[in-house]
Amino acid sequence: MSSIWGNNIKLSLFGESHGAAIGINIDGIPPGTILDLENIKLEMKRRAPGTNNLTTSRVEKDEFQILSGYFNGKTTGTPLCMIMKNTNTRSRDYDKTKDLMRPGHADFTGIKRYLGHNDYRGGGHFSGRMTAPICFAGAIAKQILKSKNIIVGSHIKSIGDVEDSSFDKTEIAVSTLEDLKYKKTPTIREEKALQMEELILKIKNDNDSIGGVVELAVVNIDSGIGSPFFDSIESKISQIIFSIPGVKGIEFGQGFDISKMKGSQANDELYIKDEKIKSYTNNNGGVLGGISNGMPIVFKVALKPTPSIGKKQRTIDIKEKENTEIEIVGRHDPCIVIRALPVLEAATALAILDLVLEMNI
Repeated sequence: MSSIWGNNIKLSLFGESHGAAIGINIDGIPPGTILDLENIKLEMKRRAPGTNNLTTSRVEKDEFQILSGYFNGKTTGTPLCMIMKNTNTRSRDYDKTKDLMRPGHADFTGIKRYLGHNDYRGGGHFSGRMTAPICFAGAIAKQILKSKNIIVGSHIKSIGDVEDSSFDKTEIAVSTLEDLKYKKTPTIREEKALQMEELILKIKNDNDSIGGVVELAVVNIDSGIGSPFFDSIESKISQIIFSIPGVKGIEFGQGFDISKMKGSQANDELYIKDEKIKSYTNNNGGVLGGISNGMPIVFKVALKPTPSIGKKQRTIDIKEKENTEIEIVGRHDPCIVIRALPVLEAATALAILDLVLEMNI
């Protein structure tokens, strides 16, 4: 089933953007885990829509209700089920254009896959709204990893042609990752955040959208986590990252640029300091043979521009089988990158936790 993921942590995602509710069932959370609900709410707020003029005007408080698997402030070890009610839907925005296939959306592929029975309102089960339950599950994963001193964080590497500095791949302070999540536009260089915000508002006023790149890091992870081939760290992270709507690319360490290097440049030479094995560089992003080597795991994720834009576009009427045009109405993000950060972190935390639990550490 496409909406079920994981080996040691199993997720089952359910709901639609304009349905009664969305939610997730999480199996495999260790019993007795204390949940910091306020911290989970903070992570959910980072992803929530309608918080500023850079996002969609749809306001959803993203208040969650835990139905099972949680008792007396701790997880029971049985499946933890959470739901979030949809409270601010405007389904009429989609009634007029339900037969017009929106360019860049999964309208056409959804109709083909589900024989025309898919919920088209707001993208239905394909909607970015479905990332809210992933953010909830990831917030729990982050808490469990933090108890093991493993921290996941991110920043916006670029939006359009405005580019921020990169993480120092060999040394990333926990405080740096913690500070970033409290920023409106999380960048390493403050002036780049302002330039990105100006660009987003300019694009928004032009009834268009823009994409970008997010750089993520996992620090304090021990060496020896992961497996070669099919359960490698890269494949595990990539699988869940690509489940997030809008993701079109991922690269670890130097990524595609490593192909331009010589072996003498790309190889991460080793040394010992304070009885710990480290490398002078981290071109491979903290992973060799699919297994962590103790250096920070660093990778970048490319997100496409929001496909819903106010400009007139060419498309087809699937019912009448004819060519036509569409002008999309409704409430949409001019750039999904800012709200995607906590979701990408959540997905990363879930992938790492799945592998950590396998090692029984």
